[in-house]
Amino acid sequence: MAINYCSTRDASEKKSASQAILQGLSKDGGLFVPEQLPAIQLDFHALAEQSYQEVALKILSAFLTDFSETELKDCIDAAYGSQFEDPRIAPVSEHDGKYFLELFHGPTIAFKDLALQILPHLMRTAAKKNHFDKEIVILTATSGDTGKAALEGFKNVAGTQIIVFYPQGGVSPIQEKQMVTTEGDNTYVVAVDGNFDDAQTQVKKLLNDPEMREKMAKNGKQFSSANSINIGRLVPQVVYYVYAYAQLVKQGTLAVGETLDVSVPTGNFGNILAAYYAKKIGVPLGRLICASNQNKVLTDFFATGIYDVDRPFYLTTSPSMDILVSSNLERLVYYLTAENPEETAEFMAQLARDGEYTITEAMKENWKDFYGAYADERETAEAIHATYQNAHYVIDPHTAVAVHAADEYRLQETQALPLLVVSTASAYKFPQVVYQSLFGDAPANDFAAADKLSQKTDTKIPKAVSLLIDAPIRHKETSTIALMGQTVEKLLHLS
Repeated sequence: MAINYCSTRDASEKKSASQAILQGLSKDGGLFVPEQLPAIQLDFHALAEQSYQEVALKILSAFLTDFSETELKDCIDAAYGSQFEDPRIAPVSEHDGKYFLELFHGPTIAFKDLALQILPHLMRTAAKKNHFDKEIVILTATSGDTGKAALEGFKNVAGTQIIVFYPQGGVSPIQEKQMVTTEGDNTYVVAVDGNFDDAQTQVKKLLNDPEMREKMAKNGKQFSSANSINIGRLVPQVVYYVYAYAQLVKQGTLAVGETLDVSVPTGNFGNILAAYYAKKIGVPLGRLICASNQNKVLTDFFATGIYDVDRPFYLTTSPSMDILVSSNLERLVYYLTAENPEETAEFMAQLARDGEYTITEAMKENWKDFYGAYADERETAEAIHATYQNAHYVIDPHTAVAVHAADEYRLQETQALPLLVVSTASAYKFPQVVYQSLFGDAPANDFAAADKLSQKTDTKIPKAVSLLIDAPIRHKETSTIALMGQTVEKLLHLS
């Protein structure tokens, strides 16, 4: 079954999978979604014996139907190989009565690697399929993890350049150093003086600015995106939910068909939306626990039906979730409206105009898959400490948010189902925060904290961190939010 992709705001804006990946964002500002979800036979007894790469081929073949099996296999083989320290790619382990899906064994020790190692290969293949002769410029904003994962995926990829904007002072020291030390002749990293929402909003404007688009075309270039607004970022994330369920079947934890609850730390809503897609195509997932930090706009949305971004913005110890405008929520809103693009477009117009929208009672009937919860800074630290005390397992602050949300959810449920926590980053990406939570009085910098954390917990520092210590700073560009467009023109030498 061939699957095309349409805009959440205009049903007539239709593209093949490869065209949607190349374009990134619909011209009307909407996000691409599959016109219908694929019908897949998920034999979990068979999947349990398959490698991550084999599961990826099955799922991506079902969603990206204009790619051949050979093309997808080549992309998968290039994406999921020796750059992952664990050959299982996304192992599942049990600690403190929960199952943890470890998505931090890739080159940047964060879950974004699972999608951003394959996106450049999908994009290059898509360009060839569509006889695309322009240079692809990846323009993206990051709250911490997407930036480095995208840079690592696209560096030195022929026919591409990548520009990453990040909020100065709004990412962890290790996240920042990962970005500013990135090699590659086609990479640019820019610190901006606003928060992630400011940067992401401006990136979306630039992606859809007719004048900028014309300048790009005159110079033989076209924008695309590496954020999860790109369907080529989102679909590969579905794979690890299928793989995780199959692994739990293999371990004897689940009988096929048994329901599994999932707690997902999320800011831009992409990771949990991938779980929603996985459930829709037949993975027996129960409640999708949407775990937020102190920037709890999503928690409030699921409690009230009101999405309101006019609120204080907090810099927290889980910076990749310091987001108020959750782009992928638009895709869920589209499904809540029973796939009504006109209604979805009106909600997004209200958000742009008023800073909020309120969904209808009928739409609330369609969101029963979700449960919203959040952890403040104290609760995050307590979850890190309790997980280590109870299971000698070291987790990062984002995973801790998901642990706290899972615990809150379980207190309200009379029957506890097996529960999967999505562990989105290594503790060594935030060693000062983790050390402080576990032992108090953290060393003055992240690298000293990483050394002491390793000694105290008898865990190994990932290569992604140890290699950073002496890495030279290569990117020193800064910009205001207002001047991001001029910065792009300067970096790309647009005439």
